[in-house]
Amino acid sequence: MTTQQLKNSILQMAVQGKLVPQDPNDEPASVLLERIKAEKEALIKSGKIKKSKKSSEIFRGASRTLPYTFCEQIGKEIRDISDEIPFEISESWEWVRLGIISTYNQTKKKINAKDADISIWGLDLEDIEKGGRLLVKKTVGERNAIGDKTVFEKGDILYSKLRPYLLKILVAPDGGICTPEIVPFTVYGGISAEYIVNFLKSPYVDGIVNGETYGMKMPRVGTDTIISLLTPLPPLAEQKRIVAKIEELLPYIEKYEQAETKLTALNKSFLEMLKKSILQEAVQGKLVPQNPDDEPASILLERIRAEKQELIRQGKIKKSKHESIIVTRDKIPYEIIDGKEHCIADEVPFEIPESWEWCRVGSIFTLQAGKNISANQIVEDLVEGLYPCFGGNGIRGYVPSFNREGNYPIIGRQGALCGNINLANGQFYATEHAVCVKTFANTDVLWCCYFLTALNLNQYATATAQPGLAVANINEVFIPLPPLAEQKRIVKKIEELMPMINSISK
Repeated sequence: MTTQQLKNSILQMAVQGKLVPQDPNDEPASVLLERIKAEKEALIKSGKIKKSKKSSEIFRGASRTLPYTFCEQIGKEIRDISDEIPFEISESWEWVRLGIISTYNQTKKKINAKDADISIWGLDLEDIEKGGRLLVKKTVGERNAIGDKTVFEKGDILYSKLRPYLLKILVAPDGGICTPEIVPFTVYGGISAEYIVNFLKSPYVDGIVNGETYGMKMPRVGTDTIISLLTPLPPLAEQKRIVAKIEELLPYIEKYEQAETKLTALNKSFLEMLKKSILQEAVQGKLVPQNPDDEPASILLERIRAEKQELIRQGKIKKSKHESIIVTRDKIPYEIIDGKEHCIADEVPFEIPESWEWCRVGSIFTLQAGKNISANQIVEDLVEGLYPCFGGNGIRGYVPSFNREGNYPIIGRQGALCGNINLANGQFYATEHAVCVKTFANTDVLWCCYFLTALNLNQYATATAQPGLAVANINEVFIPLPPLAEQKRIVKKIEELMPMINSISK
């Protein structure tokens, strides 16, 4: 059970009357509702509130010799609402519409921020964490608040109608002004504001509200949805016991959350380390067994060189200024550049099987960055006639043209995920921040992706505010080359193992 599931369970038990025991000595909620009715009538008489045209009263049918379990009277009309009642409640509780016991639907006092006292609290949505915890408390002056605001008092319930699934709901510890996206309201009859907050955060309400929002990008909940909420109202004494029990449980929930966070982080790091370990085993030739019948990598390397030489002759790729050739004698690697040979035993990071070869990345691949494209040409959604556009952090969107065709590993050379490896298939556009890796002699493209990932190219990035990878630096990185047949066995084994690892995290 996650922390959120635990919280949901506690809140659902609370609103169903299952969190604390009922006390037969409690004054029943029906008496409370009668007092609220009298209180509202007095306020109407004094002109402080207006009389509602749709005043609702919910009662048990048996109490008025009606055949329905629950009825609602609006004006003179009585209707059966038995099917609307979501769960059973105690006899001492009552069902009531939230608008009947609160001021949610009443006009709120407005003020322009420029006319407000700069020393009072200026509340914005960003100040409230998901779940309702207050993060910061800034004054109007500190906030440099502008525009129309809503005035609220200490003890008001503050409800965010924007993105209600974030549950930014709390009881105001002080008075102040807030964004119009937050609705301040009070409850009648001394009803516990904290109980109502917990009710509004319950899975029961969350499910209703988020099913009734309007607006796609900025979903909001309408006033009618909130005031019509069927609210289970306990006796006042039980409301206080419920709130006290929830507050008693909060430290334990927090400890549970801390433990869950640590476990989640451990699981994530463990799985990431496991993936890295598999790739490391792969690049060292320890993931699958070698086959003495495999054509050695030295022959594959010769074919790669021959294919590159032909492309150079045709003018399709450029010749390297300092071609690297690595040879092994007595299990010791030597590198020949411009006719000069030197030992690189201290430079290569680990031993490899005899059938493998050490190479520089630039010796077996050709790396080429794409071209710049205007941001206004990139759209989010793929439609007919558009092609994937790869940038430094993977797919940026879709564009009306392509500059590459085929299967290419792509190295992101700019941005937060500098050095990341993606695979592009078919027709696509590569930007200047996407380095396309051309393979030769039927070298396995997926093998290339996995091995480049294992090399952790990010470590070769420039240490600046915007990390970047130079193609020249990537070309100089050592990479072990297995026989072609072993490449395919390595890919097959990795493709078997990775889904198993991913399934562990679910």
